Amino acid sequence: MDLSEKAWDNRYLNNDIGWDLGAVSPPLKAYFDQLENKELKILIPGGGNAYEAEYLFKNGFVNVFVVDLSKIAIDNIQKRIPEFPSSHLILGDFFEIDDAFDLIIEQTFFCAINPNLREHYAKKMHQLLKVKGALVGLLFNIPLFTDRPPFGGNKNEYVSYFQSYFKIHHMAPCYNSYSKRNGKELFMKLIKE
Repeated sequence: MDLSEKAWDNRYLNNDIGWDLGAVSPPLKAYFDQLENKELKILIPGGGNAYEAEYLFKNGFVNVFVVDLSKIAIDNIQKRIPEFPSSHLILGDFFEIDDAFDLIIEQTFFCAINPNLREHYAKKMHQLLKVKGALVGLLFNIPLFTDRPPFGGNKNEYVSYFQSYFKIHHMAPCYNSYSKRNGKELFMKLIKE
């Protein structure tokens, strides 16, 4: 299983990006629409084409950052949204980010990393969030592939990773998923205390 920068670039080159909705995910759009503080410092790890970042930016959120291993993904964002600050587009490894955020958005990043990194993911998210910061997003609630992304899972498994680091404010089946993902997603909101 190759999850290197080159492998992700190749997936973009070959349009092998089945996770890409081509638009902001409906559950995240609904969550964003109720946010009032446009100054929140927001990270979207493994952001890919980053429609969520685009939506936030175009709605006045000025501190949105995207990190991705794929140069092609980062270039795609820059081409599509030339006014997006290039300094907020980070080509690199999420696990090497050293900053502090109010909000981190999970949208198909967790299912793309090697499952043996899930505990490390939870710990790193905790490190990157400010006190009272939130990790918000979607997780697949179904078994998927075991040899390549997307990797699936279930609520009990996810709780085992996060409960040591976060107050689980919400983790339940998503009621407003994109149509092809109906019944397959959990919406989560985890708070760093």
